Amino acid sequence: MGKFAKVFGFGSVKSVPKLRASPNRGIVHLLNNHYHSSMNNLSTLQTIAVMILPLLFGITVHEVAHGWMASKLGDKTALLMGRLTLNPIKHIDPVGTIIVPGVLVLLGGVIFGWAKPVPVTYANLKKPKRDMALVAAAGPLSNLLMAFIWAFIMKLSVVLFQHGLHWMLAIVYMGEAGILINLMLMTLNLIPIPPLDGSRIVSGFLPARAAYKYNKLEPYGFFILLLLLATRVLTMIIMPVTILFLKLISAIFALGV
Repeated sequence: MGKFAKVFGFGSVKSVPKLRASPNRGIVHLLNNHYHSSMNNLSTLQTIAVMILPLLFGITVHEVAHGWMASKLGDKTALLMGRLTLNPIKHIDPVGTIIVPGVLVLLGGVIFGWAKPVPVTYANLKKPKRDMALVAAAGPLSNLLMAFIWAFIMKLSVVLFQHGLHWMLAIVYMGEAGILINLMLMTLNLIPIPPLDGSRIVSGFLPARAAYKYNKLEPYGFFILLLLLATRVLTMIIMPVTILFLKLISAIFALGV
């Protein structure tokens, strides 16, 4: 990892003087509901380098969580198809996992992506309507758990940085990216627009006829999201929730917000 830091230019402490003066400031300012990250100091190549792993694992764990929950509730489809693995190759969707997140990283702002959906056979679930909502909820909850794990990694990296391991700066940035990406994925997927997880959760509480009509919006869901993204409404939905959880995690791990 030390070689990684040198290759991508994280070895110089001079590039981030604020971190040396106050090493808990990997997550820094939350002003006027806009997030100002220490990653703003990074070049495009450095930003991509620190975001690749958090994004891949955020999307991968999200899908595995769906399949794992389904298997616990009676549907072994994902297990039998070999999708309950943390190997990202099994889950990568070229557009959703690589192209879309890459473009969003370059543009700045909200970052999201998707993997190949884990197959769930509705009829195999013990209580299909209820269980489908639980399967859907497992994805965003896994991202919240991942955000906490990345916060721990970031905190540990800050401590090691303080003790002279300056190459750990790369892991500090990666931890920050992991927190943000997973909180954004969690929030995005809880939006109740079919086929996002939030819509599956809502469907679980609707009468059968209402749920059927509601789910008929699914073919238009992607275009609705694109419209929300283009008009920045998606950012206005995602960022306040992301910042709220970011403050909570920062307070728990004393990350300096």
